[in-house]
Amino acid sequence: MNAPARPPPSFPPRHGTGLLASFGHAWAGLIHTVVHQRNMRVHLVSAVLVGLVGSGIPLGLAEKVTLIFCVLLIFFAEILNSALEHLVDLAVDHFDEKARLTKDAAAAGVLVLALGTVVIFAAILVHNWETVRTSTDAIARQVTLGLPLTACVVVLVLPQPRPAWVDLTAFLGGGVLLAVLAQRSASLVFTAMTAGLLFVAGSSAWTRRREARSTGRPASDSPVNGHEKAG
Repeated sequence: MNAPARPPPSFPPRHGTGLLASFGHAWAGLIHTVVHQRNMRVHLVSAVLVGLVGSGIPLGLAEKVTLIFCVLLIFFAEILNSALEHLVDLAVDHFDEKARLTKDAAAAGVLVLALGTVVIFAAILVHNWETVRTSTDAIARQVTLGLPLTACVVVLVLPQPRPAWVDLTAFLGGGVLLAVLAQRSASLVFTAMTAGLLFVAGSSAWTRRREARSTGRPASDSPVNGHEKAG
């Protein structure tokens, strides 16, 4: 007589199921992607540079909406790509050519969007070249203060272990630089977007430090980033 099949183990319950908890889970997914996916960190830094250009040079509404939409679309594609890679690894425990092709195709979608964004960004600058040419003071200000701000974001998202004071200094320094830039901003929308990106970078640094404390070793990039599992 065959023994009855044991029921599959149930998943642990998620903490909270309401609307606020849903936002919390979504935020955790965003930060997890920044912490564990190198390409997402590259997109984050690139988005900061776009925000600095948009807040320094006066652009039309169509150009602003296009740039912001491109940034958000690339973020969405990279997060979806990460989720798909994790799903493939969950379903396939050994090397499989179809799993590799699935991951490559998902990565190709992000690459196409990234290249398209670069082309759109260049087209907007060329179309507004007269405005760019006459905004030398604003460009000088954005370069002088924006590059250190970008460096602060880079420090926050770097995966290498470092003292806590380094992250704190980078976050506060980025906030001060952004506050100075906001006083002469050509677009408060792009300034707000840059502030949000700085907050995401700070949250990822805090999450990486928390994971390192809980596991006893520094948080590293997810294996799916390099296709090390299941293709």
